[in-house]
Amino acid sequence: MDPKSRHPRAPRFLRREAAESYLFITLLSFSASVSLTRLYLSLTGYPQIGGGELHIAHVLWGGLLLFAAALFPLILANRWVFTTSSVLAGLGVGLFIDEVGKFITQRNDYFYPAAAPIIYTFFLLTILLYIRVRRMSDSSPDAELHRALGDIQQLIEHPLKPERQAQLESYLDAIARASAAESHADLARALLNFVKAQKSPVVAAPARPWWRVRKHIQRPMAILGSENQLRILLVIGLLAIGLLTLKNPADILLAGRLPPMIGNVLGQVAGRHIEATNAPFWFEVRMILEFVVGFLLVASASLLAVGRVNQGSALGTLGLLLSLTTVNLLLFYFEQFSTIITTTVQFILLSGLVYYRRRLRSS
Repeated sequence: MDPKSRHPRAPRFLRREAAESYLFITLLSFSASVSLTRLYLSLTGYPQIGGGELHIAHVLWGGLLLFAAALFPLILANRWVFTTSSVLAGLGVGLFIDEVGKFITQRNDYFYPAAAPIIYTFFLLTILLYIRVRRMSDSSPDAELHRALGDIQQLIEHPLKPERQAQLESYLDAIARASAAESHADLARALLNFVKAQKSPVVAAPARPWWRVRKHIQRPMAILGSENQLRILLVIGLLAIGLLTLKNPADILLAGRLPPMIGNVLGQVAGRHIEATNAPFWFEVRMILEFVVGFLLVASASLLAVGRVNQGSALGTLGLLLSLTTVNLLLFYFEQFSTIITTTVQFILLSGLVYYRRRLRSS
């Protein structure tokens, strides 16, 4: 053996199998944790656990969940631990960061106006990380061997589905043929023999609820039925969000003469407001951006409605990205968490537009 081959190689990062799924679960539990916590506290009048000088803030429960999320993968080797840790991590960080206003102000102000934008920015950064992880790809033999070892770990726990086992055998065969390290090739061949020996009649286990939900999320056409139905839903959603975004600028331009019914329906929010007089410059910036975004979304809906899908989807994507990255930051500042539902709808619409454009290009 060449003495150089015994020297340790420089470490490199290898993406864990299904890492994007674990991050997605973390994102969902994170957003649910913050949203439901704020909703519960708002409905119950912000109760406190404890008495006298003792106050058990929910940041402590968040820390406890984060600690549990860190401990589980260190103690248990089961694959399901990563899903459990993803849920606990999302819930924990949501409970933790929900109280950020107390830790950036001297008076421990839970309702500090900048708290909501900070939480939303942290959420956006996590989404960027999720997108980056999804785009990571490494087809080197080392990376494939790591993924195969993960599947074998799952095989030890319970039989794999026939198609998954066939894919694992294909991975191991490719590694045995292509790996530059003879030791890795020998390991791949040994593992391949082990996997082939595990073949037996397997009764398909019922799909777990989460996997059924994720399947429908990843295949929206299975729910919507056709591209035309998806386009109609996108038109309705973009038009509704566009008109809602134009509500405040229109009310100002009309000097408060917006019809009462429209003002009452579109102006319903659930959160503490910051008056425009407290930050006039940023309020003006918000109004301008809301007008631009509202115009883009209404124009997008109109173009999609008349069949100009390329222009319409491009304008819609631009308007939603502008809203999600800039307008919503200002909305979270002035209206705190009242825009959570609107933001959720915007994310769904953006995902639908991306899927729709990809579908059109592949057809």
